[in-house]
Amino acid sequence: MSTTPSSLLDRAGLDRDRVAKLLARGLEGADDGELFLEYKQSEMLVFDNGRLKQATYDTNQGFGLRAVKDEAVGYAHASDMSEAAIERAADAVRAVKGGHSGQYADAPARSNRKLYGDDNPLEAPGFDAKVKLLEAIDAYARGKDERVRQVTASIGASWQVVEIVRPGGETYRDIRPLVRVNVSVVAGQGDRQEVGSFGYGGREGYGQFIADKTWRHATDEAVRQALLNLESIPAPAGEMDVVLGPGWPGVMLHEAVGHGLEGDFNRKKTSAFAGLLGQQVAAKGVTVVDDGTMASRRGSLSIDDEGTPTNRTVLIEDGILVGYMQDRQNARLMNMKPTGNGRRESHAHVPMPRMTNTYMLAGNRDPKEILASVKNGIYAVNFGGGQVDITSGKYVFQVTEAYRIENGKLGAPLKGAMLIGNGPTDLHRVSMVGNDLQLDTGIGTCGKNGQGVPVGVGQPTLRMDRITVGGTG
Repeated sequence: MSTTPSSLLDRAGLDRDRVAKLLARGLEGADDGELFLEYKQSEMLVFDNGRLKQATYDTNQGFGLRAVKDEAVGYAHASDMSEAAIERAADAVRAVKGGHSGQYADAPARSNRKLYGDDNPLEAPGFDAKVKLLEAIDAYARGKDERVRQVTASIGASWQVVEIVRPGGETYRDIRPLVRVNVSVVAGQGDRQEVGSFGYGGREGYGQFIADKTWRHATDEAVRQALLNLESIPAPAGEMDVVLGPGWPGVMLHEAVGHGLEGDFNRKKTSAFAGLLGQQVAAKGVTVVDDGTMASRRGSLSIDDEGTPTNRTVLIEDGILVGYMQDRQNARLMNMKPTGNGRRESHAHVPMPRMTNTYMLAGNRDPKEILASVKNGIYAVNFGGGQVDITSGKYVFQVTEAYRIENGKLGAPLKGAMLIGNGPTDLHRVSMVGNDLQLDTGIGTCGKNGQGVPVGVGQPTLRMDRITVGGTG
């Protein structure tokens, strides 16, 4: 497919007038809805144990037709982009209106903003060049230290074209590139083995992501973490002060707080933040935003999957809850404005309020000052998996890189540290906010109701007081 494709309607040979009539028929009496068309190419190459282990290429296309009436949603989808399939879908979603007439919602405002280019990363470089890159990463990692026992390197990309058609005839279109590179290393000494990893990516072609200095830095980091973990000691357990590093540790903010600020959970009052607009929900100095307007970032979108331009939405300002992330349906039901956060994994999924790039703004404290202020605690630099209960806000997070802090100085690296707490409660325990805001390197994927979408996270260095640390020591 060309990197500057024609309309997906035209590409599928669909008559626009006929499609418009079918769409109007399917959404008659509904409050909102749209026809979402998608064409997507993707690839993944994995080099493991000195050989190319996986090389997959995939092309998907299809449509989803949605009708919304009050809180109910009718949805039908198919990979067959034909008039007959759309007609069947229109008949299927008509049932949602329940015999009642609705007042149709206004179409999203238009925007000429483009946050990323149209280039298809699958077209260049070629297959052989990608394999050679993975071989070079493998050789470079193994040459760093004799304790490196296994190297896994992967590169993946997708190129997605979406077209959103509304009953009034308005059409919204977006072309979305996405690239990710990852390096994972296993280092061993005697019977002990530890892992280190580093990944990066964004919404553009491979370009800068496969430059020598970029993949070497990633490999250096993966090896460093693996070797560091070989020296780690069991983490202590108990309540103590915790310093979170900048950047990727913002994933804890994303999970423990961000999901609770999505519109659907608050409309249904299943979020710990429901009904708290205008109230103090965090310590003073804590400001959290969701920003889908950042050029080329993994979580950014020129328009969301309902056609609404994305926004920089302030969620918490100086500790006060001031906003939620909204799609069209929940915004209407809550008498609020859509914020450009209506997202879906593919044409086979309904849109819902989802995060884009969610992060805490910088404060005015020097990170060194923050570390020096802690008498007994841990410094958490990198995170792995975690679990969160949206309703209660309780969370558990695995820390993959951490250090002991004793009398304001960094000590030994720790293994097996877990952070345990409650997001809404622990927002009040932020006592120092660093001046070193960083965003993650472009690796986040968020899951919600079985759907995964690319996201970004970030934060400055933070001090949080009296956090429960689960350890093995």
